[in-house]
Amino acid sequence: MSANDIAIPGDTGATLVVDLDAIAENYELLLKTCPHARVGASVKADAYGLGLAPVARTLSKAGCRSFFVATPGEGLALRDVLPTAEIIILNGPERGQTDLFVRGALTPALNSLQQIESWQLENPDDRAPAYLHLDTGMNRLGLAVDDVDILVSEPRRLKGISISMVMSHLACADTPQHLMNQAQIVAFTEMRTRIETVTGPLKASLANSPGIFLGPEYHYDLVRPGAALYGLAPNLDRPNPMKQTVEIYAKILQLRNVDTPMTVGYGAAQYVKKRARIATVAAGYGDGYPRAAASKTGGGMHTYIAGYKAPLYGRVSMDLITLDVSDVPEEFTVPGQPVELLGPHISPDDLGASAGTIGYEILTRFGSRLHRVYRDGGA
Repeated sequence: MSANDIAIPGDTGATLVVDLDAIAENYELLLKTCPHARVGASVKADAYGLGLAPVARTLSKAGCRSFFVATPGEGLALRDVLPTAEIIILNGPERGQTDLFVRGALTPALNSLQQIESWQLENPDDRAPAYLHLDTGMNRLGLAVDDVDILVSEPRRLKGISISMVMSHLACADTPQHLMNQAQIVAFTEMRTRIETVTGPLKASLANSPGIFLGPEYHYDLVRPGAALYGLAPNLDRPNPMKQTVEIYAKILQLRNVDTPMTVGYGAAQYVKKRARIATVAAGYGDGYPRAAASKTGGGMHTYIAGYKAPLYGRVSMDLITLDVSDVPEEFTVPGQPVELLGPHISPDDLGASAGTIGYEILTRFGSRLHRVYRDGGA
């Protein structure tokens, strides 16, 4: 889609376009990459900011049956969209929350001995499934080695809990040569084997998006992609095999001519070194565009207007950014002209790198002020 095809309504400053067909194609690519494992989907944080309902329906239509979210609230919202899907709550249950899990037919990831105890005591249906999360090196959520020792020595703690999957999470999978990847495989195998002395054989899940591309050794029974579904690069040092799924266009509000010794933006951070044309565009950090994308000296990210490169000039403010459009033909710098903030020339990973962050954060930051358009089936 080109900027000329974008309509930015008068009551908003920018439009976010989500390509649902591209999300489905990315899911199909992951299916081909994991022929012997089921492919789930992480749709937490409103499907990485792209819209839970339309994205989840698209993935379900593509064949996905297992969906991962962070909280019970996200799970209940997803249950309204997908009545029969398996929905796993990664943060697990807190005390007194079991009724939410039962009401929504939500599957908890049990991350600690305390969560195991709560689930055992409060869950009225001992046939309800649960995932058991093992910490193999993240030191974030999950059972540590000492916790596994306790479960093995006190098997009564797992009595009445139906464990459908044992899982862990890779810390450095986006760096394929990192030694921690293989170390986590070893730790996962050891911890899983010990748990199975109590539970019997268990299915397993380890790979996130970058983990999928480490090879079949990491796939096990179920993989849990998130970022790759939404077009983010799975690995830092390899070409991105995924299709971009998001475009964002904002409109020019005003154009002015500036010359030395003028400055542009808050803090008088950017000094004008020569005569320039500056366009003010209706998007800023209040819409999720990162303030750090432009350094205080003005160097940093760029945009595109009708295929012409237009760098940021001055600081990003809450509702506005300013661009140097000196090299853009004047007919494309009139008020109302769409400006590509993400699209064919700029990926979320590009914008993240310019702001000292990652594409994940870029996607999840874009807020409710953006007018949203979903492309599905070419429409």
